[in-house]
Amino acid sequence: MDLIPLYVSLKLSIATTAILTVLAAPLAYGLAFLKFPGKSFIEALINLPMALPPTVMGFYLLVIMGPKGVVGRLWESMTGGSLLFTFLGIAAASAVCSLPFALQPMKAAFQKIDRRLLENAYVLGLSRTEAFFRVIIPNSLSGIAAAAILVFLHSMGAFGIILMVGGSVPGETKVAAIAIYEAVESMNYREAGLMSLCLVPVSYIFLLIVNKLNREES
Repeated sequence: MDLIPLYVSLKLSIATTAILTVLAAPLAYGLAFLKFPGKSFIEALINLPMALPPTVMGFYLLVIMGPKGVVGRLWESMTGGSLLFTFLGIAAASAVCSLPFALQPMKAAFQKIDRRLLENAYVLGLSRTEAFFRVIIPNSLSGIAAAAILVFLHSMGAFGIILMVGGSVPGETKVAAIAIYEAVESMNYREAGLMSLCLVPVSYIFLLIVNKLNREES
């Protein structure tokens, strides 16, 4: 069995989880605690990948990241290369598609924090940024961990959006889900079965951890 697609999937999941653990936390804070015009529209836009088929998201990202797209032209002017069909490109696409899976658990965890803790922090002279790092984050670790696990699992199973943006470049963008699909297409059920078997226990164990975290938080 070729283990390289599994390695690419693992690398993609780790990269996506690292990116969104950092980026989703301030977004979740803003949606949980701040009031501003258009908040519901912004939240709906962020959660749109959960409602749209991955191929639709993949198509729009393909256009945006392509040589004629805004992001694609900017990236090419900065680096001289293309984002499409590269690992960096599929990592960016995976982050966009997985953002709701990081945002929702973090937002829920932040909203469960006793507001009196924050009020006391402000009375003691902490700024919003200091309260975020010294009060909100320490009291939301289980929610942040659950968000990271969900992002990791979602990235491991990514298929449509990765195929649209990255294609199937061996060792670069050919993830496990694409390798399984190609193995089935070529009637190589043994290869597809072995690779699928590697993913099932990993997903199951991580879901058990999420359930445990949720029970402890309750």
